[in-house]
Amino acid sequence: MRRRVHFVGIGGAGLSAIAHVLHDRGDHVTGSDQAMSAYARALEAAGVQIFLGHDNRYIPGADLVIASSAIPESNVELVAARQLGIPVLRRKTFLMELTADYETIAVAGTHGKTTTTGLIAWILDQAGMDPGFIVGGLLGDFGANGKAGSGKYFVIEADEYDRAFLGLHPKIALVTNMEYDHPDCYPTEHELFEAFTQFINQVKDTFVVCVTNPGAAALHAEGLKRITYGIDSIADWRAEEIRPNPAGGMDFLAIRHGELLGLVRTRLPGMHNVENTLGAMAVADELGIPFTQIRQAITGYHGAGQRFEILGEGKGVTVVDDYAHHPTEIRATLSTARLRFPEAQIWAVFQPHTYSRIRALLAAYITAFHDADHVIITQVFGAREQPDGVITGEYLSKQINHPDVKHMEDFTILAKHLYEQVKPGDVVVTLSAGDANEVGKLLLELLEGGEKGLSDV
Repeated sequence: MRRRVHFVGIGGAGLSAIAHVLHDRGDHVTGSDQAMSAYARALEAAGVQIFLGHDNRYIPGADLVIASSAIPESNVELVAARQLGIPVLRRKTFLMELTADYETIAVAGTHGKTTTTGLIAWILDQAGMDPGFIVGGLLGDFGANGKAGSGKYFVIEADEYDRAFLGLHPKIALVTNMEYDHPDCYPTEHELFEAFTQFINQVKDTFVVCVTNPGAAALHAEGLKRITYGIDSIADWRAEEIRPNPAGGMDFLAIRHGELLGLVRTRLPGMHNVENTLGAMAVADELGIPFTQIRQAITGYHGAGQRFEILGEGKGVTVVDDYAHHPTEIRATLSTARLRFPEAQIWAVFQPHTYSRIRALLAAYITAFHDADHVIITQVFGAREQPDGVITGEYLSKQINHPDVKHMEDFTILAKHLYEQVKPGDVVVTLSAGDANEVGKLLLELLEGGEKGLSDV
């Protein structure tokens, strides 16, 4: 029976992907959010009705309301739904229904979830398995961040935020890494470890884990087949002869249980993506896909939006956008930029994300920008948090251990500053899980329009 399902906060990565899946399955999907994100625009292009702002008038006629973790209980749409007796579910609660009829492959981890989930879905798709999937970023190869699929497998990004991944009981789980994050949900590192442990204990069959990362390597569960990967001699799946390739990605020799399988060429840059690729290969191999098919699919995979995404080039200046907001992600992204552009002056534009994360991980942020030549810190993107009166972008900029750090809040002024300072051959990398990628877009407009572009911004 066709339901009308209304999403509150539909523009976010997680909820928009679920909306795509339900729309594909034939449900009548609507949604609301405060602004039109790229995810919301993709849904609208697919035929989903999107409302701007929140209003109780959107609720009558809905059979089910699904709300983002960021939406408070006091939201007018949630209040209206409860008054009308319409079920209201959070993402975690709905995941069980969403994946009920599939053999689920879940990818968890502090970093690398989106890239690895998307790559597994792509390999399965290219092998003719037509999987359903949900990822936390737009996949250019699919043109969406979610799809119902007609096959028996469902590949899902298992998000630890708000313990959402505990709504899953997958056949296969992959953990890319585990580092402390989301202090607003996990006041201590031990609580995060306990949540990951509970997630692994819900896995039905196979646990694939990156043993290069100490946090992930410490995870164990009784009765599961355990497959390891990493750039490490003890791993079941490992890589040798790793080097950058002309496509901007990485080449390596894949080794499985000591056996040389052959050369793998990926478009994904950086050493961290070699490990992400190994993890995806291990899952695909476990599903019986031949190495030759796996390798061919990997070569054709273009990755996810905002994961070292080259936005463009103007006057010899390259602009890169990345979702990095955790110190480890910043290091990996800037290391990748240095590997890919070894002679360039690298400008890092970082938008701090949430006050609680900056406070909890401050010591790690201080040393995270070593591979950048110039660092600009914007104001904090608070997301679901209110300012605390202490943690600000200016405060963070004064703590960072780097010879050239500036604090700039206005994106237009920042873009103009970059326009006036950058030279041909320079690389500008925006690091943001918020809206600071607008800086890169504004800079490209200036570079393409010259002084006219500068006056128009």
